[in-house]
Amino acid sequence: MASAEGGDKYRSFLHGDGEKNTVWRHGAPPNYDLVNKLFEEERTKEWPDGSLEEKVQRLLKTWEMEMIHKVRPDDQKSVHSQGFTASTNGMKPLTRKEWTAIGGYNAFLATKLPPEHRIYDPDKETVDSGMSTFLTAFPRGFAIEVLDVYSGPPRVAFKFRHWGYMEGPFKGHPPHGQRVEFFGVCVFHVDEEMKVEKAEYFYERGNFLASFLSAPATAAAASASGCPVMRGN
Repeated sequence: MASAEGGDKYRSFLHGDGEKNTVWRHGAPPNYDLVNKLFEEERTKEWPDGSLEEKVQRLLKTWEMEMIHKVRPDDQKSVHSQGFTASTNGMKPLTRKEWTAIGGYNAFLATKLPPEHRIYDPDKETVDSGMSTFLTAFPRGFAIEVLDVYSGPPRVAFKFRHWGYMEGPFKGHPPHGQRVEFFGVCVFHVDEEMKVEKAEYFYERGNFLASFLSAPATAAAASASGCPVMRGN
């Protein structure tokens, strides 16, 4: 993948001459300064430049950025142009056109739960409302890191961690200020240029969304116990 020359150090295809005609969802490239700072402060792995893990992490961050923020499929350079699909937890794979139409957040949070049991209902959200919901809840962004890579190309399987701090409200629930995170496994099927042909995500959706309703158990226990070790003091 191309390096982030003169731009974001963890994502490709965000700045430079190659993006001068790119159509961005909000009119300009997104700024990742805050989430990059969170990532650097709290990541648990620091992969050497050029390692397989670093390349997969860059591809993951680039792919997420392009699928969420680039409107035209032709501008999404980390994605294979023909036959691309993405799925979550074994649900129906979505084409690139379908994914872009409903938005990355709604695609990622697809569910078979009855509507009355949904904390967040992707079927009722638009691209913009879904993005606004999570940007409001996570004003510093939602960082992601690769924890392990189990296999290399063409079928790249890896474990990831996604986290942020609920410092803003979420669907009427007040912010609790604690870390919200989840772990998952993803398989990227890639071509010889490391462009994603198929993405398969697996993670526990329910526990992630439940974290918005109250502070995570570890944080609540630390506060209640008064134990300086549990409080991290």
